[in-house]
Order: sequence, then C-alpha cells, then structure tokens
Amino acid sequence: ELSHMVMGPSAGVILGDLGANVIKVEPLGGDKTRYLRGSGAGYFAMFNRNKRSICIDLKSHDGAGVIRDLVAGADILIENFRPGALTKAGLDYKTVAALNPGIIYQSSKGFLSGPDADRVALDEVAQMRGGLAYMTGPPGNPLRAGSSVIDMTGGMFGVIGILAALHDRQATGRGRHITSALFETTAFLVGQHMAQHAVTGTAAAPMPTRISAWAVYDMFDTADGQIFVAVVSDAQWQAFCREFGFDEWSSDPALADNTARVAARQRIIPRLRAVFAEMPSARLCDHLVRAGLPFSPVQRPEDLAADPHLAAGGLLDVQVPGDARRVALPNLPVEADGMRAMLRHDPPEPGQHTKSVLQALGYDSAKIATLYQAGAVAGPETDGEIP
Repeated sequence: ELSHMVMGPSAGVILGDLGANVIKVEPLGGDKTRYLRGSGAGYFAMFNRNKRSICIDLKSHDGAGVIRDLVAGADILIENFRPGALTKAGLDYKTVAALNPGIIYQSSKGFLSGPDADRVALDEVAQMRGGLAYMTGPPGNPLRAGSSVIDMTGGMFGVIGILAALHDRQATGRGRHITSALFETTAFLVGQHMAQHAVTGTAAAPMPTRISAWAVYDMFDTADGQIFVAVVSDAQWQAFCREFGFDEWSSDPALADNTARVAARQRIIPRLRAVFAEMPSARLCDHLVRAGLPFSPVQRPEDLAADPHLAAGGLLDVQVPGDARRVALPNLPVEADGMRAMLRHDPPEPGQHTKSVLQALGYDSAKIATLYQAGAVAGPETDGEIP
C-alpha cells in the first residue's frame, strides 16, 4: 500500500481486516497523516491497523528498487498518488505489470477517465461538485457530510474492483488496473436523486426541506433529548397506533395507506411532537421497541464506545500510534459465518517492520545494512517480528 490520508488507507484496512498481509510503504519519517491535528487527528489510528510499516525513500534508486522487489511478488498494489507521480520511480501500472503480469494495481483518484482525469480532488471537492453537499445542507447552505464518506466509500469501491479482479485472475492469470474515484463515487451516491428528477421531472430538494416519502420519518424532541422515528409500512402504522393509543387514527379510512398519510402529515406530526415532548427518551424507546419500529436516539460519535450493541463485538481495542493509550474503534462491518474481523496488528510505528520485510524479500544482513546507511530505508534496527 503506497497511500496516505483516507481513501487509499481505507482500501488497505478493509483488505487487512479480511486477512491480507498489508505492507504500508511510508516515506522516511513516516506518513504525514500520522501528525495531523484537528479533524484529521484520528485518521491514522482508524485506517492503518492490521498493516506492517516499511519506510522507504521512493525518490532514491535503491528505495525504488526495494519497492519493485516487493511488487514483483505481490498480489495487489494500492496507490493514491497524483496521476503520473509514480512513473519516475518505475512504479506506474505499465512498468509494474511488465514486472508482475498478475498484479492487481488499484489507484484511488479524484476523477476517472475523462477531461478532468488529472485534476486533484478532495472529499469536500467531490461532495460539492457531485451534489451531495447541496442535498445535505438547507437551501443556500451546502454542507459537507459529517464524515469522510466519499473517501471511505471510494476506498470500498476500490476493494470491490480488487476482489472482482482477483476472481477474474483465477481464470485468466492476468492482473488488471482498477481505479476508483471521489467524484464518480459521489455521483453514484446521489444517483437516487438524479433518478427522482428524471422520473418525476421535479428536482430533489435538499434533505432538510425534502418532501418525505412516509408520513412519519422525522426527528422529534423528547423530554430529555432527541430521537428519530420512522413508520414505513401500513403494518407498522397499525402497530404504532396500537402502542401509543391512537385508536382513532388506526380506524380512520383516510389514513389507511401511506399515500393518504403523507397528505395528512400536518394532522399527524404536530400531535406526535406534543406527545413525544412529554416523554423521557428511555420510556419512548420502550414503546418503540414493543411496536417493532425503526428508531434511534441521537448519539454522538464518542457515545459509540459505550454502545452496548457495538460493545458486543463491533469494537476493537486499538493502540494509538506513538501513544501508550488503547482506544475502542469500530470493527469492519462484515460477518462471515457470524464471525468478525480480528485485530492482528495495531497501527504500526513508522518503519516498524522495515527489517523483517526486507528479510522476507531475501535480503541478507549486509544488503540491509547498506540500505539503512544510504538512507534508502529507515526503521528500528530490529523489529522483533518474524515475517
């Protein structure tokens, strides 16, 4: 993995969590993502577990040679450099594929092929251009989603392409160049709104002012917090009315189907707001559980570390790089036969595994010492790990 920030590392951590042996190639001194503050302070800890780290000077002849030796025996290469940036090091797809015809070379970019293929993009850029920020904020105030959703989803699409290419390689023996991109990822995510406009002739309104597809699909204030409640079927409507004693609604033919109830939202929602505002959240949740309805109190990200469902298997105890603390972070959201991914490696320190990776390549002690002395690679003299 030759990547930094979020998109490329997302692809790498997914594969690592699924069991791949991921070697993270960092520059001398370590990936600069490690040292971000503010909203970037958690990037490295979240997206770099289950990887080993080797620090290499890609601009040096010897350093680039180490990478070529690595990719010669690799199944997959992940990179998110600017277009053309790896050509000088001899690590572009054409050169790598000549060295290893079976390699799956995955590039994480701003744009796929087209007029803007060489433009630089970021998560925000893609959300603005792709219409997601427009749909998220109120009219006139486009708002970036509250997480790096495009970076991460772009990484996920990269993994989907990788897995499809690996499957194809079983039959053909041939690798492929897989590219995923921020802008096209965003366009895919807002495709439902594009389809709405195409089908109805009416542009989709931003989410804060949307016309709901259901009569009850709203945020409500409770006596001590906020909660989202949805009623999305006729059966759920009847269960909802029974649980809360809205007998006149359950028997009213004018509210018998969803279309009619949407037209009657001005009759339904104000009453619900008044009723729910008098209830503590815990009591309201008990009612909604009994009714079998989709709902959730509003939680903050820091609340998830104590969420009882996540605590039952959806959290990993991860050491913060450069720190003695261990923190609870989300596991890969996939089960296989009821089993979740395991933490095999904490996020590595810079170059933590340089020596063991070089040993695995067959380099002898003299060659390794020469690479260290030349500044082509860096890391601890011994890393204590048998590859």
